[in-house]
Amino acid sequence: MKVFQERAVRLLAGLVPIEPEQIRAALETPPSLEMGNFAFPCFLLAKELKWAPAKIATDLAEKVGKDPFFERVDVRGPYLNFFAHRGKLAEHTVGEILSQGGDYGRSDQGGGQTVVLDYSAPNIAKPFGVGHLRSTIIGNSLYRIHAALGYQCVGINYIGDWGTQFGKLIAAFRRWGDEEKLASDPIQHLYELYVGFHQEAETDPELEEEGRAWFKKLEEGDPAARELWRRFREISLAEFRRVYALLGMEFDYWHGESFYNDLLEAAIAAVEQAGLLERSQGALVVSLEDEGMPPCLLRKQDGATLYHTRDLAAAIYRHETWHFAKALYVVGVDQTLHFRQLFAVLKKMGLDWVEKCQHVPFGMIRYGGGKMSTRQGRLVFLADVLEEATHRARQIIAAKNPDLENREETARQVGVGALIFGDLSNDRIKDIDFDWDQVMDFSGETAPYIQYAHARICSILRKAPAEGEADLALLQDEYEYPLVAALSRFPEAIERAGDTCKPSFVARYLIEVAKEFSRFYHQCPVLAAEPGARAARLALVAAVRQVLANGLYLLGIEAPQEM
Repeated sequence: MKVFQERAVRLLAGLVPIEPEQIRAALETPPSLEMGNFAFPCFLLAKELKWAPAKIATDLAEKVGKDPFFERVDVRGPYLNFFAHRGKLAEHTVGEILSQGGDYGRSDQGGGQTVVLDYSAPNIAKPFGVGHLRSTIIGNSLYRIHAALGYQCVGINYIGDWGTQFGKLIAAFRRWGDEEKLASDPIQHLYELYVGFHQEAETDPELEEEGRAWFKKLEEGDPAARELWRRFREISLAEFRRVYALLGMEFDYWHGESFYNDLLEAAIAAVEQAGLLERSQGALVVSLEDEGMPPCLLRKQDGATLYHTRDLAAAIYRHETWHFAKALYVVGVDQTLHFRQLFAVLKKMGLDWVEKCQHVPFGMIRYGGGKMSTRQGRLVFLADVLEEATHRARQIIAAKNPDLENREETARQVGVGALIFGDLSNDRIKDIDFDWDQVMDFSGETAPYIQYAHARICSILRKAPAEGEADLALLQDEYEYPLVAALSRFPEAIERAGDTCKPSFVARYLIEVAKEFSRFYHQCPVLAAEPGARAARLALVAAVRQVLANGLYLLGIEAPQEM
């Protein structure tokens, strides 16, 4: 579609008093194909031309006249609507998809600039809860989307492996730890100890002080504390890698909070050098009163550091290392104040690159009407959710296609895909009430619906006879053309997802393509069509398969060839 949009920009550039870049940015996609492929809003020119927008549109339509790239240019109120030439759009779109293959939809928008993404970030010594699913899959999708836009991506799993909670866990293990349980079921035992600590602390306040004391020892390098922390960390990382393998995800770096420990003093010194550090009741803080926020605490009265201290050191390290164009923090909406404070401190330090840092918030997952809480022991394990999703997919496949080869692998692809899509198809800022019936709904607007369309096309292509060169300009009827038009918008969907950091634009787009394919498939014979039409339609469905596969990949979902 960009070829046709650029044509329209060139046609309008000599007729309107604004720059081509402004024309390009103003183009909109109408709500339906009956209103054109794209439109230019003329009310943007009303103030300067001192005409009514509708009159401007009518005048422009007459001046644009006929052009071989467009069947017509219509006026709809204040809009100038462009209708692409059907044959040319089919030739260009389908031909481009088939020639570019897995690269279709990609662009050089990022120009090789670096994007650093901080996402997933589970806590060591705790099970990987489903509450971390959103950060993990949103971050993974944004990584892939930005890579498709031409950015060099750096994915960091900012493991929660430092902080007062580890002092509490060490205190709990020294009191109630069982080496046999740690050897047989380590994550579960550590989780029980953590929950037990907070239950006991409700009636024994001295436990909290004991936990703080052990974290202070950990920070000071106490051998006993460090050894237990190291064991807990290695046990957890092994479990995390197992779960990420089920999701088909990897990271470039596993830089946990502890990675930045040696940089903390330099970060605090930089804040002090900027004249921002203040002492408040024995603690070191940065006042943010002028920003309408509470002070940013960098060191407690007892000398211990905090999340802000480590995040400050991490931000400085990441910029010095990668000189990023964007630094995306894919973290829940409940941490909004934390990031506002962090960015405000960086700005006060005179670090202009903080403008490139962005908190990408998302709503919470609620279970049983409440937020996940590790402390209260109310946690749904992500590994269990993934296994249950695969189990449910396995049952459906067994009922629908009992002779399917590789049923187990397909069940994993379908089950995990359903979970991922069930999240990414929603606006990320929305809260999600975890519900099996919704997550595993295999009808309608779901990943299995899209995956099945992909598998159906693979089946068609396996049965297809060898064809000569297809005349793609034939793809113009009432079911072929809407499908072609939908395919042409894939690059736009990727750009919108990247610009807004919302993978939902890609997810909803794939639903649209799958629905258009379904309409086409039920109305237009492919293998039984006349030779000329058959060759063109086979090329079209091959293009649909490619776009579905490319789009699912951007979401972190696999595309089975059989289901």
